[in-house]
Amino acid sequence: MTESINVVLIGGGYSGVMAANRLTQRADVAVTLVNPRPEFVERVRLHQLVGRTHDAVRDFREVLAESVRLVIDTVTRIDAAECALELASGGTISYDYLVYAVGSDKAAARVPGAAEFARTMASLEDARELRAVVDSLPAAAPITVVGGGPLGIEMAAELGERGRAVTLVCGGQLGPYLHPSGRRSVAKALARLGVRVLDGPGAKVVEVTAEAVRLADGRELASAVTIWAAGFAASDLAARSGLSVDVVGRLLADETLTSVDDERIVATGDAASPSGMPLRMSCQAALPLGSHAADTVLSRIAGESPAEFTRGIAAMCVSLGRSAGVFQLARFDDTAIRLHVPGRPGAVLKEAACASPIDQLAKEAHKPGSHSWIVKDSRRVERVAAQRAAGLVVSGRAG
Repeated sequence: MTESINVVLIGGGYSGVMAANRLTQRADVAVTLVNPRPEFVERVRLHQLVGRTHDAVRDFREVLAESVRLVIDTVTRIDAAECALELASGGTISYDYLVYAVGSDKAAARVPGAAEFARTMASLEDARELRAVVDSLPAAAPITVVGGGPLGIEMAAELGERGRAVTLVCGGQLGPYLHPSGRRSVAKALARLGVRVLDGPGAKVVEVTAEAVRLADGRELASAVTIWAAGFAASDLAARSGLSVDVVGRLLADETLTSVDDERIVATGDAASPSGMPLRMSCQAALPLGSHAADTVLSRIAGESPAEFTRGIAAMCVSLGRSAGVFQLARFDDTAIRLHVPGRPGAVLKEAACASPIDQLAKEAHKPGSHSWIVKDSRRVERVAAQRAAGLVVSGRAG
């Protein structure tokens, strides 16, 4: 009897689950998914959890293939030399191939007082704690949301729709990804919800206290709770394990998503940095990256050369409470264009974009290999070709 090939995945987010499901195409592959919690988190809905319009979790069996073994634990170190993972519980798991899908976490807040006094919503646990804090506040209590990207915009809008007194401090530009026309639509929707928006050079937080937020231009905002929504950061697991990472900690990989250190390790999702040119941290990128990571592993098992990743993402959608949104169209290289869908139609498209990944994961679980992605980023292909022609290579060891 042929011995099974053990493929282990670290991380049960959108990309990790997609890869796990797709790997079940081969009967001789034993797939194990290691995840720190027993439920699948719809991370794109965490702001709704805080606003009490969604619980942001699913049972793993709604999205994960039955043959995938689910281990509830946290990986503390990757021992690449021994092809083994060290777990927080004290155990180890061996692998023949490893898919690194650890996702991302809250960005470190380097502003004085932010770590002590600001709340985050990057994880399920953080969002649940924040919901309890918000619920305990008087209705008129001032709330400050820091961060002008999608996370900050959606959180501010969700609370504004509940009648909360919210100030959104952008730290620069509102919605920097958005085309100016889309940005104007977001600004108008936030104004209708009563959200005060502070942007521009002076709207940079320089200090957070228990009761206030201080800005670079000298303004001080009363704040009963400050929500830090200024982006995400990569996990430090790869760096701690001695693997090569980019400047923000993503695992460095080639265009097949294979680690530059070890062909048995494949990166995907927010944790991957192919050619040092990572895709935007997003659910849109997670699914095609996840399916491609699985295809790379399956190609290596079959003794074939893996294909290079050429897929692109061409939209961003932002919810503005439950009744409005902005669906921002983009070129296939993920740069925004003027065309966008605002208002109620934008909200409908945003909800479809949140629901679609669950449907895609469930479909892949029942019919592995079915996921496809037609968008191709030709500009990325050109950039990679230029990098190679110039003799540039992705390298560098973690400290």
